[in-house]
Amino acid sequence: MAGIVAIVGRPNVGKSTLFNRLIGERKAIVDNISGVTRDRHYGKSDWIGKEFTVIDTGGYVVNSNDIFESSIREQVELAINEADVLLFVVDAVLDPNDLDIAFYQIIRQSNKPFLVVANKADNDERVFMANSYYALGIETLYPISSLSGSGTGELLDDLVGLLPEGDVSLEDNIPKIAFIGRPNVGKSTICNTLLGEDRNIVTDIPGTTRDTLFVRYKAFNHDVFLVDTAGVRKKSKVSEDIEFYSVMRSVRAIENVDVVALVIDAARGIEAQDMNLFGLAQKNGKGIVVVVNKWDLVEKNTNSTKEYEALIKEKIAPFVDVPILFVSAIKKQRILKALESLISVYDSMNLKISTSKLNDFFLPIIEKTPPPSIKGKYIKIKYITQLPTPCPSFAFFCNLPQYIPDSYKRFLENKLRANFNLSGIPIRLFFRKK
Repeated sequence: MAGIVAIVGRPNVGKSTLFNRLIGERKAIVDNISGVTRDRHYGKSDWIGKEFTVIDTGGYVVNSNDIFESSIREQVELAINEADVLLFVVDAVLDPNDLDIAFYQIIRQSNKPFLVVANKADNDERVFMANSYYALGIETLYPISSLSGSGTGELLDDLVGLLPEGDVSLEDNIPKIAFIGRPNVGKSTICNTLLGEDRNIVTDIPGTTRDTLFVRYKAFNHDVFLVDTAGVRKKSKVSEDIEFYSVMRSVRAIENVDVVALVIDAARGIEAQDMNLFGLAQKNGKGIVVVVNKWDLVEKNTNSTKEYEALIKEKIAPFVDVPILFVSAIKKQRILKALESLISVYDSMNLKISTSKLNDFFLPIIEKTPPPSIKGKYIKIKYITQLPTPCPSFAFFCNLPQYIPDSYKRFLENKLRANFNLSGIPIRLFFRKK
């Protein structure tokens, strides 16, 4: 379990800019108008070899007259409940205001590890101005500039030291499968269909302190742990909070399982939130199966499934080698087939291919279709081996690894997938100097 870091704070302090800095992408929409972050953004980050998921919880103040009570408290509490570490961001240039003080009180009372980050500390004068936040009673302040990156190294050094160690203590040889997706796509119905009265529910095991519930399912010669990410602990006043809660639970589940079933609503298709979850599962090296639920409600013709599959693959490209199942949880159609597909992906995740088999397969292909020469230099791949990692990874040893183009890497990956049944698995190729 890598851990989840939530960036919290009042609007317009630079939470999204810090998020972009941590994940190394310009993914969040950044604007100096407060509350511009409408969607929830999350991505993968790593520091000194330790990976973690970052969630940008910006945009609290939306359509709210009573800013603090109506909107912020609920969302901060959701972030606090689900995250392992909180980054409380303040504006170095301004003195603490009532909203900062209210935020700080909630965070402090949560007993969750947190760091106070004074953003926009772009020069010595601003670093000095940030000292006004010591009036809150904090022990350490981290003055940084999310734009330039100054100060973030020290922040990250201390942040990774607060992340949890270890994984969920379940039997390692039993697949752990999570059903993730938008609210109301039918995740719970699928789980309940599988765990009907005629099923043997062995145990309910609380997986982590965050209430991720693993239910053991034994039936039809299958033995797996299922995770339903749907449960909302309390009714929320703001519909956005339910969406946010669903995302947090899905992110937590992705961290803790082997394979994810991305459940989408057949009527709505694959949406931006689904794409975010798909990308996060891929970056975490998890097996993925796309489950299109409520297929019984869609008007169909002879080519409906093929056309729908093509639309999904267009959206999830370039990683398109993913099983896509069309099911109806209500009608109990193809639910067991979906489970079998998930278990098949899990088995492929654990596939170990011998070095001799890899070389016997690849070297003739590479000889027939070598990498293109660059600046008159010829790239020679000498041999290939699988690396001992949880997600299938392969090392190609060659003379000029830096010159291998992405198109050739995709060519090798496609050959690997086609021959060794690696559907649904984000495989990784590394090119190293021999």
